[in-house]
Amino acid sequence: AIKKTKGKAVFVEVDTSSPDDSKKAVQQALEEFGGLDIAVNNAGIGGAQAATGKYSVEEWEKVISINLSGVFYGMHFQLKEMAKSKSGVIINMASVLGSVGTPLSPAYVAAKHGVIGLTKSSALAYADKGIRINSIGPGYIETPLLENNLDNKQLKGLKELHPMKRLGTAQEIADLALFLASDKASFSTGSYYTADGGYLSQ
Repeated sequence: AIKKTKGKAVFVEVDTSSPDDSKKAVQQALEEFGGLDIAVNNAGIGGAQAATGKYSVEEWEKVISINLSGVFYGMHFQLKEMAKSKSGVIINMASVLGSVGTPLSPAYVAAKHGVIGLTKSSALAYADKGIRINSIGPGYIETPLLENNLDNKQLKGLKELHPMKRLGTAQEIADLALFLASDKASFSTGSYYTADGGYLSQ
């Protein structure tokens, strides 16, 4: 889509749970575009559904490695380059479950809480270095992940969790990310912005 509008785009396959892959992605951006201005750490998985005492250690490690460590690895290499130019914006994708819990997703909830904390800590460390770092907390969003794994009854139940009685769209989250990446958000750093149809106001 970017190329069709005469823009330049490059695809790099990355396993975000791999520090080396995260480093590769940043290096590719530098080689192709000559610098790094904006980074969005967005990869994540839902993980298994089970109470903490029944949650497998393997599944815990998998979810944490992608959803939390992956954000750290991304930021680790992104910030090294942004610090050189004393400018840049990083946006980390958290969740409404980064500030509240749900019974059967201990790893996901822990990881997303961690993303918000990591965002705040990093934002403070780089606030005077021309780099802004924020996180986004989406509610439940219409994505293939939900549509392919839930039936109509389950989807209806998810919609009912939101006072607006619907799921969000990927475009609505992208619009918030675009705002945070722009100069219109020039005084915003270390913050957690929700787009959740009223989920957290209940």
